[in-house]
Amino acid sequence: MGAERDPLATTEDAVLGGRLLLRQPKRGHRVGHDAILLAAMTGGRAGELAVDLGAGVGAAGLALAARIAGLNVVLVEIDEMLCTLAAENAQLNRMDARVKAIVADAGDATAIGLAAGSADRVLMNPPFNDPVRQNSSPDPGRRLAHVGGPSLLQNWTRTAAWLLKPQGVLTLIWRADGLAEVLSALADDFGGLGVLPVLPRDGRPPIRVLVSAKKGAPSKPNLAKRTDYPGLVLNDAHGRPTAAAQAVLRGGQSLPLAEL
Repeated sequence: MGAERDPLATTEDAVLGGRLLLRQPKRGHRVGHDAILLAAMTGGRAGELAVDLGAGVGAAGLALAARIAGLNVVLVEIDEMLCTLAAENAQLNRMDARVKAIVADAGDATAIGLAAGSADRVLMNPPFNDPVRQNSSPDPGRRLAHVGGPSLLQNWTRTAAWLLKPQGVLTLIWRADGLAEVLSALADDFGGLGVLPVLPRDGRPPIRVLVSAKKGAPSKPNLAKRTDYPGLVLNDAHGRPTAAAQAVLRGGQSLPLAEL
């Protein structure tokens, strides 16, 4: 079987300005901006534990670990092949002493094997295309990465709430037209919201939304507050990456939400 058709064929690609190497499948879902943006919006400190739900080959969790020395990360991925690549990527980047990969369904908190209330941070890039409303890719890997049912977001946010310590922070990325779905999924367990849209070009509608939230009762005054941040514009009028986007995607600069 030729390499182009081999489902196990991989490439090794540099991201984050060359500071991170990732082995990933040659076909199917490929690492893009979303994972790096998610890492940039997730804060952390040395000694803390961050859990990356739906980690794929580990891009977001490893990018976060590359930015924050001493941060411990658990990568949770349901696909065994991708989880194996995530573990290999931790070794490839010499982070395997503090980054571990676990095969588990991100929607099943107890299957992950971590204690309730053990995580300081949870980050996630859930599949956000509804198979009822949008066409699915014929490629099974791409379909698993991009398509989720109507209860998936709610299940993942409940897992996050179960894993997080009180006042622990959840960060996620979602399609921009689904912000209402995100806010609804967070309503029971989270408050202290921060929202940052991602625009393809200045003046265009956002394509993604980055959201942060603190675990706790939203009815409490300190958690009911929502902060809307200026949008991040990815490309200028000529289609070239903006300086702000380059600073985040290549330079490793944090987004405002990472201050939580």
